[in-house]
Amino acid sequence: MPAAPTAIPWLGLTAVLLGTFISTVNTRLSNFGLADIRGAVHAGFDDGAWITTAQTVAQMLVAPVAIWMGGVYGSRRVLLEAAAAFAVISFIEPFSPNLQMLLGLQFAGGLATGFFVPLTLSFVLKNMPPKAWAYGIAVYALNLEVSLNISASLEGWYVDYLSWKWIFWQNVPLAVGMATCLHYGVRPEPVNPNPPRPDLYGFAAGGIGLALIYAALDQGNRLDWTNSGLVWGLMLAGVILLAAFFVHEKRTPNPGVNLKVIFTAPMPRLLLLIAFLRLTILSTAYVIPQFLQVVRGFRALEVGQTLVWLAAPQLVICLLAGYILRRTDPRLVASFGFACICAACLMVAHGLTPLWGSDQFLPSQLLQAVGQSFALSGTVFFAVLHLRPQDALSFGAGTQIARLMGGEIGQAFITTFVRKRGQIASNLLGQHLQSGDPDVVRRLQAYAAATARAGDPESATTRGASVLNNVVHSMSITQGIIDAFVAIAALTALILILIVTRGAAPAGPASHDPIFAPRGSRSR
Repeated sequence: MPAAPTAIPWLGLTAVLLGTFISTVNTRLSNFGLADIRGAVHAGFDDGAWITTAQTVAQMLVAPVAIWMGGVYGSRRVLLEAAAAFAVISFIEPFSPNLQMLLGLQFAGGLATGFFVPLTLSFVLKNMPPKAWAYGIAVYALNLEVSLNISASLEGWYVDYLSWKWIFWQNVPLAVGMATCLHYGVRPEPVNPNPPRPDLYGFAAGGIGLALIYAALDQGNRLDWTNSGLVWGLMLAGVILLAAFFVHEKRTPNPGVNLKVIFTAPMPRLLLLIAFLRLTILSTAYVIPQFLQVVRGFRALEVGQTLVWLAAPQLVICLLAGYILRRTDPRLVASFGFACICAACLMVAHGLTPLWGSDQFLPSQLLQAVGQSFALSGTVFFAVLHLRPQDALSFGAGTQIARLMGGEIGQAFITTFVRKRGQIASNLLGQHLQSGDPDVVRRLQAYAAATARAGDPESATTRGASVLNNVVHSMSITQGIIDAFVAIAALTALILILIVTRGAAPAGPASHDPIFAPRGSRSR
């Protein structure tokens, strides 16, 4: 059993979980607050679209390097320096005089936070007793879900009551708190006197390849995918570099990444499950704000009042998930979670209308909160039972890549899907609106009368037509979002099939714990 890093190992766990929280919430805050940030640096829509891309591309770029540095210098030292760097970067970002400076700082911040998630799982596995792994992983799932779903509320509150600058400044106390917990909660690790030679070619080819593919996915919907030479160039260059990385890692005697951990069964399927889970979670995290902002005209703070119900019950749910994980097959926990997500999506698809608000989303959001926590903790714990602790760094990096890439593929797919389905619905609705049709004329007259202005009867027809156009637009977007929830439910059902067809996990290092032992072998 690995020894605890200090007398207070949970302080060390708090540190690395704070890192995961910072990494996720910072990306989401930049998304929700993008309009305010663009305005502050006088950036247009197209140029400003790279603000969030710059940060996450850097996280992908540094993922292979995080494995090597964590193994050579130890998680504590790497995370301390990354947290300090991120605190400084976050403090100076709001003072950026132009877009170029902001993009450079976003990229630097992404390099720093790119170390946080890969090293979190390795800390849980290497520095906590195996009987506590289930709770550590459940808290890891809690951390990701809470940070993902409170971002809209935080961003809205900052903009309404403080300043858009707090979108960045809120990271400073979080990073300082993370560094403090690391300093007091984790013992310094001995530096390897004979560290392996860094695989510079592998780091460059793998990191840059992943970063280019991610950038293509992130910008694809805006640039219209295959009609953009930039998207084609980014994707092809990324694929070629990634192929070269795999060939190099297979042939070099000192690979920077242990591909055997990633590609030995059942890891490929388990990482695919994590990517699929991120796809469904980030898809719904995009679709609901899209509906509330576009159809209902809600502000970020009002959108947050809906999404916060995914975050609020997570503390209780994660403890329950950890308790159940220690006493049953993690496949059952994950299957129950995915079934809840599927049911929540179908609830929305069945009842959604343009009149829905926060209250109408509440039942499905509570059900999805349970599903997401159980699904993520069950899937990750099932994967962990197949690991040796020394493989934790490689698995952590693989999880980071699967998490980010799965989420980006999911958001790219759903963004394009909603747009296309909305266009189809708008076209079908428009076919039933013919000039001179008695029903259309009566509806136009009713809208004109409802928006009548004293002394301005001439514009009545124009006002009525404008209102009717807005109604058709809202109905078409609503139909596209309904179709998206059906598609997410179908994907979730597919993931459920992948889980239930998996064989049982091995007993793992936790088998010494009577709670993990087969029922018939437990002491009485």
